[in-house]
Amino acid sequence: MQPVQPSELTIITKSKELCTYIMTVTQKSPKQFRFTFVTRLQNLSLDVIEKIYYANDVFLSKGNIKNSEKRLNYQHHALTTLKLIAYISELAMTQKCLLFKQYEQIAKLTTDCQRLLGAWINSDRKRFSA
Repeated sequence: MQPVQPSELTIITKSKELCTYIMTVTQKSPKQFRFTFVTRLQNLSLDVIEKIYYANDVFLSKGNIKNSEKRLNYQHHALTTLKLIAYISELAMTQKCLLFKQYEQIAKLTTDCQRLLGAWINSDRKRFSA
């Protein structure tokens, strides 16, 4: 586990944890799944972190609708990507690419990330609504 920077958002920390876990468990997956489930899960987990960083770098101020929509777009993209990770990991488990316990951990981490993203979206909405 990498050291956490004090100013890092909880959602960033949790999404990095998800990504690290996916990278670790997919390396042990059967080689026949390398270019289907493995690559897809790894790339999607990296996409989540990317979109969260992009969202966090959008400066918001009250009444700035353009930036607010831009941030919300990144946040929603990350949410959708988390849903894809959850589905693909479930499918990977049924195809014997992941163990049930690995799927269970990915599901828990994706749910945690979705919850934190939802809270962040609601917090933005309350703070910056006109």
